[in-house]
Amino acid sequence: MTNRQRFLDACQCRAVDRAPVWLMRQAGRALPEYRELKAKHDFLELVRTPELAAEVSLQPVRRFGFDAAILFSDILVVAEGLGQGYHFRDGGGIQMDFPLRDARDIAALDLKGFSAKLDYIPQAVRVLRRSLGGSTALIGFAGSPWTLANFMLEGGSSHAFVRAKQIIDRQPETLSALLEKLASAVTELLQMQIAAGADAVQIFDSLGGLLPPSDFFAASGKWIKQIIASLGGAVPVIVFAKDVLHNWDVLTDTGAKVLGIGSGIRLADVRKLLPGSVGVQGNLEPSLLLTTPEKVILETRQILEDMRGRPGHIFNLGHGVPPDSKLENISALVETVKNYK
Repeated sequence: MTNRQRFLDACQCRAVDRAPVWLMRQAGRALPEYRELKAKHDFLELVRTPELAAEVSLQPVRRFGFDAAILFSDILVVAEGLGQGYHFRDGGGIQMDFPLRDARDIAALDLKGFSAKLDYIPQAVRVLRRSLGGSTALIGFAGSPWTLANFMLEGGSSHAFVRAKQIIDRQPETLSALLEKLASAVTELLQMQIAAGADAVQIFDSLGGLLPPSDFFAASGKWIKQIIASLGGAVPVIVFAKDVLHNWDVLTDTGAKVLGIGSGIRLADVRKLLPGSVGVQGNLEPSLLLTTPEKVILETRQILEDMRGRPGHIFNLGHGVPPDSKLENISALVETVKNYK
C-alpha cells in the first residue's frame, strides 16, 4: 500500500495497516535546509514562488518519509486575493496593510480576479504533484472564514483578538457579510488546489476557540459547512478547530471527513464522542518535540494505544511544529508510528 493510499483510506475511515503520519503546517521550519532557503528568501517570497513553495513542502517528506505532504503557503493569501495585503512585522507577527474598519471596507473586498492574483498557489500544487508522483498524498489548505476575519478586522496578529467578537452582537449583519465573502473566497481557493492535484484539503479554524459554544455555529461552523458542501465531495476535507473542545455535533455536521484534535484532550475520550464515520487526526503535544526521543516515543505509543482498533486515525501533532524542535525527536515520532503493531 502506498503512503498516498494509506492516507486516503484513513480519511475515509477504512482499516489500514497502520496509522498514517504527517505533521501540521510549519513542519519544515525546524529543518536546516529550510533555514538555508530562508536566509536567501523572505517568507512571502517563498510562498509566492511556486518552485520555492514546492521545495519547502518537499523537504520534510524527503527527510522523514511522511505519508503526506502539505502545501507550503499561508492562510492570509485569501485576504491578499481580496485586496487586503499583509506582511510580517520586524518584531514578529503579521501586519495587514490596513484593518477592515466598517461595512464599506468589507464591500470593497473584491472576488473579481481572485484566482488570477493567487495563481502561484495552484502552480505550486502542480509542481508538488509531479514531484510526489502517486506514492505520497498531497494536502492543500485554507484558513476558516472566522479565523481570517479576526486577522482582517484586527489589522494583524494580536494577543487578544477582540474586534470580531465585539461585532457579533453589535453589528451581526456586517460580520455576516464578511464571513459570507470569505466563505466564497476560501471555497474558490480550495477548488483551485483540488483542480491542480491536491488529494485532500484542510480548513484551519485556528481561532475557533475564541468563541463561546453558543456562538460557534453561527460565527464559524455554519461557514465551514457551507464551504465543504460547495466542494461537493471532490476530496476528503479535514477540519482543525483549535481549542474547540465542545460542539462536537457542530463539527461533525460540517461534513468533514476528518477532525483534527488539539492536545487539550485525550483521543481515548474523543473516540467515544465521534461517530465511526469521522476520522480523527492528532494529537501529540507539540512541545514534546523539544524534549527527548524517549519521551516522544512514550507519549506517541500512548496515543496509538488509545486509538488501537479505531479506523480513521491519522497521527499528527495537536498543532504546528515548534521551530526549535529537535530532528531526532521528529524521527523518533515517525519511526514509532511506522513500526507500531
